[in-house]
Amino acid sequence: MQSTFSPAIANSPHSQTLTLGSSLHPSVNSSFKRVLDIVGSLVGLMLLSLVLVPIAVAIKLDNPGPIFFIQKRCGLRGQVFHLVKFRSMVTNADELKAQIKNEAKGLIFKNRQDPRITRVGKFLRKTSLDELPQFWNVLMGDMSLVGTRPPTVDEVAQYSDRHWQRLNVKPGITGEWQVNGRSAIEDFEQIVDLDLRYQSRWTPSYDLFVILRTLYVVFARVGAF
Repeated sequence: MQSTFSPAIANSPHSQTLTLGSSLHPSVNSSFKRVLDIVGSLVGLMLLSLVLVPIAVAIKLDNPGPIFFIQKRCGLRGQVFHLVKFRSMVTNADELKAQIKNEAKGLIFKNRQDPRITRVGKFLRKTSLDELPQFWNVLMGDMSLVGTRPPTVDEVAQYSDRHWQRLNVKPGITGEWQVNGRSAIEDFEQIVDLDLRYQSRWTPSYDLFVILRTLYVVFARVGAF
């Protein structure tokens, strides 16, 4: 599902720094990590199959439109892939974005009372159920269970050399940002710090630790809105 760089990324003055000048992070070629991803994604997709119909019906009844939200995101070394989530916003959310105040600092967008989020969408986000379809991205190899927050194409087009370093690993459904603040983190530089810390700390056992921490964060609804 991966594609080549989009024009916005290819024209970035920092794109060649990552694609030509950096070596692969050890996690990228880890057989253990890939096996963990495959097993975890299969379990996640089994869970998805159990809740797919009721969630799909709820989304449709609450706000008619597509069940899934599909968006171009940037993964390992800036490769573009199509991220899949349950739709939690109104269908014309992108057109309305300019009217919403960004409460975050830097190359991310957050608003705690974002009016574009539907009633069902609020529940899906607080419970992280909107993330379940991303297990397909993990199975396909575009993402990992644990990694960095997958950025949008327009965000990456504005990256500095420091920001590009976070793309030395695959994006993850969860990661340091998920277990250390989640949606409460509103400074992009802090997210970058956490992503780079993950790269420096990574071992197969550390991925298991992050996954276990994520289960606690999700069920306790820590930092979700």
